[in-house]
Amino acid sequence: MAEVLLEHNDSIAVITINDPDRRNALTIDLSQELADKVAEAEQEANALIVTGAPPAFCAGADLTQLGNSKDEGLKKIYKGFLAVANATIPTIAAVNGAAVGAGLNLALAADVRIAGPKARFDARFLQLGIHPGGGMTWMLQKITNSQTATAMTLFGKILDADEAVEKGLAYAKAEDPLAVAKELARAAAEAPAALVRTIKATMRATDALHDHAEAVETELRPQVASIDTPEFAARLAAMKARISGR
Repeated sequence: MAEVLLEHNDSIAVITINDPDRRNALTIDLSQELADKVAEAEQEANALIVTGAPPAFCAGADLTQLGNSKDEGLKKIYKGFLAVANATIPTIAAVNGAAVGAGLNLALAADVRIAGPKARFDARFLQLGIHPGGGMTWMLQKITNSQTATAMTLFGKILDADEAVEKGLAYAKAEDPLAVAKELARAAAEAPAALVRTIKATMRATDALHDHAEAVETELRPQVASIDTPEFAARLAAMKARISGR
C-alpha cells in the first residue's frame, strides 16, 4: 500500500499521507515519497492540499529513525515538509487530526491551514528532550507570534482547532477540513497557471520587504507582464461583455 497518495481534480492536487496505523509518522522513505509527490503535483496542478489518513494528520518523525539520525538523516526526514514549504504553487494543509513535532512542521510548511474539529497542534520537541528542527521555531514565530511560539515550544502548550484560529495558526476551523480546503483552492485552480506561480513568488519576495515603495516596484514588472497575456485579454473581454449585458 502506497504511503503517500496523490489525486488530481480540476487543477487541485491532494496529497494524503497514508500510514494510519503509525499515525502517518514521517520516515526517511516516506519523506522522500512526499517530496516526489509534491514535485509531481507542481507539474500539473495550480494548488496543492496536504492531509493525513485518519485518525491523525501526522504524528511527527518516526522515533526510531529520529533517535538514530545525525545531520544527513535529519535533513532526509525534513525533505518532505520542506518540499511543501518550497512549492511554487499555493498549498493548504487540511489538518484533520494531531499534527505533532515534524507533523506540526508539515502543517506550518503550508501557506494556509484548515483545522478540523479533532486537530491538535503540538510541538512536543521539549517533552521528548530534543531541540526543535526543520525551521519550526522560525515558522511558528512568523505565523503566530513570539508568545504563542514560546508557549508551544517551551511550555508545552497544545492548540486545538479553536485556539489555532484565534492565534492565527489556522485560517479556519471546519467540520470537513479537506472539503473546505478544496473549495478554497478553487480560485487558484481556475486561474492561469503561470499567474498563480508568479503571484506566489511575488508574495514571498514582498514578505521580506519593509518599504511600500519597494513592494510597488516588485509588483510592477509582473503586473505589466500579466496585462500583456492572452488570458487577461480574454477575461477582460468576458467581464466587459457581462457588464454591458446587464
